[in-house]
Amino acid sequence: MVNHATITDSPAILTPVPALSDNYIWMVQKNGHVIIVDPGESAPIEALLTHGLILEAILITHHHGDHVGGVRALQQLTGARVYGPATETLPYCDVPLREGDVVQLPGTGVRLEVLDIPGHTAGHIAYHGLLDAQTHVLFCGDTLFAAGCGRLFEGTPAQMLESLSKLGNLPPDTLVCCGHEYTVANIRWALQVEPDNVALQQRARDAAHLRTQGLPTVPSSIAAELQTNPFLRTTYAQIGNAASHYAATMLETPQAIFACLRQWKNDFK
Repeated sequence: MVNHATITDSPAILTPVPALSDNYIWMVQKNGHVIIVDPGESAPIEALLTHGLILEAILITHHHGDHVGGVRALQQLTGARVYGPATETLPYCDVPLREGDVVQLPGTGVRLEVLDIPGHTAGHIAYHGLLDAQTHVLFCGDTLFAAGCGRLFEGTPAQMLESLSKLGNLPPDTLVCCGHEYTVANIRWALQVEPDNVALQQRARDAAHLRTQGLPTVPSSIAAELQTNPFLRTTYAQIGNAASHYAATMLETPQAIFACLRQWKNDFK
């Protein structure tokens, strides 16, 4: 089921389009134009384009197949311009991007800045900016999840911690548009780390309610992640204590705490 979340006081529509088993292709629709982020397959977007929408741009955050599987077919079908990380091998890319670059999309009026956020993959990027005068948005692929973060396939704990810190410094009201519906499972683990976190307990109830209705739990917000995501809370004493207890040794630095948390999450069933 697709949840159409209309941005307040704006004709822009931000939609997480379900794809594959648990992916989301993010879609921004405005003025009859569409931007999509990380199309792991083409069919869900092709179905939506039959309504007369013009695909203006395809944005890619990283090279994994479940984020790029539909890129070539959609580009060939529509001629949409494809943007993606400069240092990763992609099926197709018109505009390679690095941190500091800006993506200006006149059809929708959206302007997005690029951040380098290595860790999940070596060349992973994110896009952040404004959907309208007041609504901040972040397309972060598989780096930051609701109550979680991506596995370290190509990067180091230090890289991922720096990348997450960069995202955590964005405006608190920024909408966090991640690549997967992992929230309920992530919260189950996060409650093992921080069982007394009242905000996390409430988030668990809210997420479970949404999923029983077949609705997405995302977008999240930076504020919610700072309150409930252990990977963004490595400087808090209770997180360090929990990680040290799990590791059976005193962990002194945020990097060591993060590395322990990531391994804990990897092993969690």
